[in-house]
Amino acid sequence: MRRRTIAATLAAASLCAGALFAAPATAAVAIGGNHGGGGHGPGQCSLVDKTLTATANVDQGLTEQFTAYGNTGGAWTGGDSTFSLPLGKGKTGWFFSDTFLGTVNADGSRPTDSPFVNNSVVVQDRRGGLTTITGGTPEEPAAIIPPEPDGKWYWIGDPTPGRDGTVQVPLLQFGRTGSGQWDFAWTANRLATLDGQTLQLESITDLPSATGINWGSWTLEERGTTYIYGIADPGGVRSAYVARAQDRDGVKGAWTYWNGTGWSGAETDAVPVVPYVANEFSVAPFRDGYLLVTQDTSELFSTRIVARTSCSPTGPFTDPVELYRTPETGALGSYGDPDVFTYNAHEHPQLRQGNRILVSYNVNTFDNVGDVYDDASIYRPRFIDVQLKVTG
Repeated sequence: MRRRTIAATLAAASLCAGALFAAPATAAVAIGGNHGGGGHGPGQCSLVDKTLTATANVDQGLTEQFTAYGNTGGAWTGGDSTFSLPLGKGKTGWFFSDTFLGTVNADGSRPTDSPFVNNSVVVQDRRGGLTTITGGTPEEPAAIIPPEPDGKWYWIGDPTPGRDGTVQVPLLQFGRTGSGQWDFAWTANRLATLDGQTLQLESITDLPSATGINWGSWTLEERGTTYIYGIADPGGVRSAYVARAQDRDGVKGAWTYWNGTGWSGAETDAVPVVPYVANEFSVAPFRDGYLLVTQDTSELFSTRIVARTSCSPTGPFTDPVELYRTPETGALGSYGDPDVFTYNAHEHPQLRQGNRILVSYNVNTFDNVGDVYDDASIYRPRFIDVQLKVTG
């Protein structure tokens, strides 16, 4: 029973990533934005007029480090989301949603009684060593942000620094709507505050949730402003929305929403700024503009990781440029398994080196009762180095 329960949860998360379950937004639906939304007026940014090309290779060091740790560490053995945040003193926190814990068998399989939690953090120290952080106890590990008493659980969004050294983690709350495998639904956006040293939960507060936009896909801190990105499916097209908070409280601060020409205090005025993003993506300063990295969702379970550029955090964004095609996907992929797919690619901007960016993506399978136990390597992040060339 436990194995099937975990399988349903993983499959649910995977389908959300594959652009099937986000709620249609009740906010405005026209794709909007202009170059002035984030302080770059028309003609003041050269990036969008340049030609962007990419050469990508597997980051063998980081990919193999997580593989080795998952196989031998006796703690984290796999997870998805794969957000990162500098924690100070040379440490990086790798934040995961659904997570397998425990051990991996010598043949690469995962024990069927492996502990499973909805979120965790793996801390990488300055020497590269990895340590798993969860809630609960070593004997009975739990999610850092545990389920509610009524069973509602939390998947994480992109973490960001909070006030007084804390860490703020946007949350998507989901709950069961029946007994069937797919009987579940998003119920609310919330925000966890973690102790910056222990990464243990301090509090959970509510975030705007009235329109069905799933906020927290990405956060961008820039010059005292925190931009919060979210997703919804207006007209069946997975699209990104932008809110911002302009005070020291970060995501906890008062939000305004990009309405296509300016900022509004009403969530219902939010408009989509770019189509065909994944549940998780990234937006970060690049040269004199901004770089968006996402899995392409213009086709279902695409192998394509793409980038777009803009002069503003709110867009408009250029047409997508392909960065990489994930080799694991489908019957013709590296696993030779039609159930395997990839999702939720994004950049880790703080680990960028010049025009070389680090991108992660997640791997999963629809055979969550079999594959994730038979081969522990499937349900783990992959990392690629992408060398960008800007010409013109």
